[in-house]
Amino acid sequence: MGLLFVQVPIIALFVGLGIVLSMGKGAFLIAGYNTASKEEKAKYDEGALCRFMGKLMFLLAACWIPVTIGGVLEIGWLLGAGLAVFLATILVGILYANTGNRFKKRK
Repeated sequence: MGLLFVQVPIIALFVGLGIVLSMGKGAFLIAGYNTASKEEKAKYDEGALCRFMGKLMFLLAACWIPVTIGGVLEIGWLLGAGLAVFLATILVGILYANTGNRFKKRK
């Protein structure tokens, strides 16, 4: 039962970040973007980037649910599958966000 006190706040954190980012706010939370110069930031559609990252946070929250259930109920395969999907989601999200100039402003 103690595991729930750790896992549920993790899910709530992802959902909270998803809400903030989906509203187009919180760009300072995005690594890489927050350290870019003003000139470099001006090249990007901040709202679109935030909305994408918000969707990614919601997906990560959903991926963490089976991890939590697997951990609490001691179902190893569910925990492992949840972690695998969680990590795959992160990898795909990073690749998608950093390829194809998807978030660059159109001229």
